[in-house]
Amino acid sequence: MRILNATIGLPNILSIIAALVAVVLWAVAPLLVDAAQSIPPFQLTTIALISGALAVLPMSFRGREARRSVKVSWQWQLVIFGLVPLLVLGAVGAYLAGLGMAPTAEASLITYTWPVMFILISQWAFHRRIALPVVAGALIAFSGAALLLGPEALSNGFSGNLTGYGLALLAGGCWALYSWICQATPVAIAPVMPGLFLLAGAGAAAADTVSGSAHALPTGTALAAGVALGLGPYGLAMVAWDLALRKGPTALVGSLAYAVPVLAALFLVLAGIAAPDWRLPLAAILVVLGSLVAAGEINPDSSPNSCY
Repeated sequence: MRILNATIGLPNILSIIAALVAVVLWAVAPLLVDAAQSIPPFQLTTIALISGALAVLPMSFRGREARRSVKVSWQWQLVIFGLVPLLVLGAVGAYLAGLGMAPTAEASLITYTWPVMFILISQWAFHRRIALPVVAGALIAFSGAALLLGPEALSNGFSGNLTGYGLALLAGGCWALYSWICQATPVAIAPVMPGLFLLAGAGAAAADTVSGSAHALPTGTALAAGVALGLGPYGLAMVAWDLALRKGPTALVGSLAYAVPVLAALFLVLAGIAAPDWRLPLAAILVVLGSLVAAGEINPDSSPNSCY
């Protein structure tokens, strides 16, 4: 079967495992954000990104010789060291700010339209066309997340929360572009992530100061949650995601991100914050089905070689 041929092989298996690690870590993020809700969004973004830089620091020592042998144009250097920190800041900062201005379920649903954008961007960039099964698979997977989160969004409506929804959409767009750049760059981004995170963290600190929301450094549970947010969802997860994108089947890896809102809901149930819901197993089935449908149209050789 074509689906199996796209996913068999050790590099693909390892990339899928890396993607699943990233998905699980991202799914824990709502719990950590809830525990750190007393921290202003930009200050929380700063803490998370600095912690993330420390988490991925060991990656900067890997593959130095390979990176020196690769010529990187000034255009790609500008993208990596200029645009990527802005995308990281936008993805993290806009998401955290959006959660503070709109209902969590609705904002998360809007943000997690980003895998659709990523798959479409990737397909168009590498093939100059978008295969119908890729679109269909993405929509099936999206319907799983919509089934889980949609009813609350429909019942609450959009009035009074437009700013939060706009920030959530901005975060989704940043994630999509960041993911495509990870895939398209001639060198891996992971080894330079510590510096990129620090640049993004500096931008968040500046925004916190300009916004006038700067406070003393938080302590206790809130601070621990903010640090954990950086170490896991916005640290190790991003390294795992970069590896998955560069070595794995694009559509399958991208579609796996739809599992994030499903797993996040499950973790909320297990933590006693949310009640069990019959939509959870059905949403999980749709996510898996959509991932398989989308993965069936991916050529395993279409991704660029990894310099990881």
